[in-house]
Amino acid sequence: MSTRTLAVVSAGLSVPSSSRLLADRLTAATAEALRERGDEVTVEVADLREHARDLADNLVTGFPNASLRAAIEAVTGADALIAVTPIFSASYSGLFKMFFDVLDSGALAGQPVLLGATAGTARHSLAIDYAMRPLFAYLRAVVAPTAVFAAPEDWAGGDGTSRALAERIGRAAAELAGLVSGRPAVAPADPFENPVPFEALLRGA
Repeated sequence: MSTRTLAVVSAGLSVPSSSRLLADRLTAATAEALRERGDEVTVEVADLREHARDLADNLVTGFPNASLRAAIEAVTGADALIAVTPIFSASYSGLFKMFFDVLDSGALAGQPVLLGATAGTARHSLAIDYAMRPLFAYLRAVVAPTAVFAAPEDWAGGDGTSRALAERIGRAAAELAGLVSGRPAVAPADPFENPVPFEALLRGA
């Protein structure tokens, strides 16, 4: 039995946030789909609202602080990523883009990713295809075929979601679990694996 790590990035700004709610539903469904395949699951959540100033500082200085570094390492070291953003002005939020801008080139290469988005109107639903998918194609991630968009009317069901939204969540979660299942589990990074020689430190290398 393998232990799989799911990283979750939520770029919602309000509390409570519909983006975080969608991320939580996608996470629960994916974890269940992985357990049905015999995998144990751990979840690491990066709520970008908590890192807004950290991200701005990182863009200016080129260096993440300890809190942001932990979030970045959780995302880049996970077996799969669930990424959810609100849609503003017909695209992903600036906070969402800032996070992926500070990642090292190739950090998400080959990583299975499930995309989700929320907005105040269903007219923004195509933003996943014309904005989010190209971003993750550039990052060389492996994006699940089904992405999940939720408008206000999608939260009208008796359990907090409409039947259509629940079906999309289930289908997307099964696809992400299928991408993860059978792949070698990502081993935790060893910070001492490639130490800098002491002589190089003395030279300022």
